Amino acid sequence: MTRSGIRITDIFDAELFETKLRRLADGFKKRFGDLLTYDADEEIARFQDYREKLRPFVIDQIPLLKSAKEMKAPILVEVFPYACGLSGLTLVRFVTSSNTGLGGVLTGLSLGWRSIKEVIGVVKAYTTRVGSGPFPTEQLNEVGNTLQEVGREFGVTTGRRRRCGWLDLVLVKYSHDVNDYTAMNLTKLDILDGFDEIKIATQYSYKGQVLESVPASNEMLANVEVKYETMPGWKTATTGAKMFEELPENARNYVLFIEKFVGVRIKWIGTGPGRESMISR
Repeated sequence: MTRSGIRITDIFDAELFETKLRRLADGFKKRFGDLLTYDADEEIARFQDYREKLRPFVIDQIPLLKSAKEMKAPILVEVFPYACGLSGLTLVRFVTSSNTGLGGVLTGLSLGWRSIKEVIGVVKAYTTRVGSGPFPTEQLNEVGNTLQEVGREFGVTTGRRRRCGWLDLVLVKYSHDVNDYTAMNLTKLDILDGFDEIKIATQYSYKGQVLESVPASNEMLANVEVKYETMPGWKTATTGAKMFEELPENARNYVLFIEKFVGVRIKWIGTGPGRESMISR
């Protein structure tokens, strides 16, 4: 947060890079002593090689995007690598000071607001989270274990188990209020195929008072009472369904409930891990 880091452009100015790197290393040593063994000379030497390897891949993005827009090329932007932007919006206080919502497209890519034609919110049919922090709908029970196992909710690189819980529509609605989605993509519906009943979080309250939105206080968020809507499961495989009408009635009702509550049409529904397992409405 001191904004003293080295930018990509600094790498290509060998003298500037060395000055900044030595300043960072010196500052770290003054603060933390020999907590970490670090050789600045070794790092600088490595970047003699890295500098040339990286050079072909670093360009000025503004002329690139301008040329793409002039060619009317479609541009797909993933704002945050978690479902529906809601993880980005709620985890931002823990992990980053950057814009994790739709605003990140404008501030980070310089695309311009007129370039945005559609805003698609991607959300799982249940809620997951990595790391610590409040998780109102987390299920530390058989339900959570089933979602982890059936949904294969493990980190690709680390193997770390993701925390799992019922779908939190308070968070999804909050994400929509921030990003103004034009459509939603509901993924991993098939993971819920085996449940007798399914719960959906529709409201938070704190000390008896209903909350209008997601509280800013982490302490409050960790202690909210959650109101659930309980719906019957469908106990039928949805994997590979290609049309909305092919889904079991209870599965269709689940999708329609989400759609009505959030106020955004669900145009795509994921029914399996393959790219072909997608219903387009």
